[in-house]
Amino acid sequence: INALKDVISLKFKTMQSDGILLHREGQNGDHFTMELTKGKLSLLINLGDTKTHPSNAQINITLGSLLDDQHWHTVLIEHFNNQVNFTVDKHTHHFHAKGEFSYLDLDYELSFGGIPVPGKSGTLSRRNFHGCFENIYYNGVNIIDLARRHKPQIYIVGNMSFSCLEPQVVPVTFLSSSSFLALPGIAGQDEIFVSFQFRTWNEEGLLLFSKLHQSSGGFLLYLSDGKVKINLH
Repeated sequence: INALKDVISLKFKTMQSDGILLHREGQNGDHFTMELTKGKLSLLINLGDTKTHPSNAQINITLGSLLDDQHWHTVLIEHFNNQVNFTVDKHTHHFHAKGEFSYLDLDYELSFGGIPVPGKSGTLSRRNFHGCFENIYYNGVNIIDLARRHKPQIYIVGNMSFSCLEPQVVPVTFLSSSSFLALPGIAGQDEIFVSFQFRTWNEEGLLLFSKLHQSSGGFLLYLSDGKVKINLH
């Protein structure tokens, strides 16, 4: 339906840093895409034909960071004529697209979680979203409710369930400079293998320390100027 005003809202959570959340495309290459890229959310509006619309061929707005933290994040897109409001977790970017945007030639089809036709919008990462959605509304219509009731205007592609499976990952946050975890060593063990993921805003900090069993030495794994370094002694 060609509405005078488009309002799309949803909540998502994921541990994947990349994936397409929303896509809509027209016959002339015009497209409107919301994509997670390196943990940030980008809204890409492409008018397709740069000869027809040379002054306003593409708009790319990015909001948020570290959105792949397996917590719920709220998104709202409001489009009225050439005014667009893009909101992620209460942070809003208001912008005016030039006049051509109000005549964006889009199909009625709207897809969530991926691009339905292979080969469309080849400039995108084209990686489908892997995670959880809730409260998807398009102009007041509850999209998930329509899908759950298998209404004919909705079709489902691939594996999907109407529940959120929680990954078996338990994070730990060190809240002060004196916080740490300690694991007792095993007598006679000559090898050590450690793996972990971390994220921090700090450029300096000790990540891992261990003494070596057969000598008085040890090793340090640490951050210095935002780089991971190791020191054996």
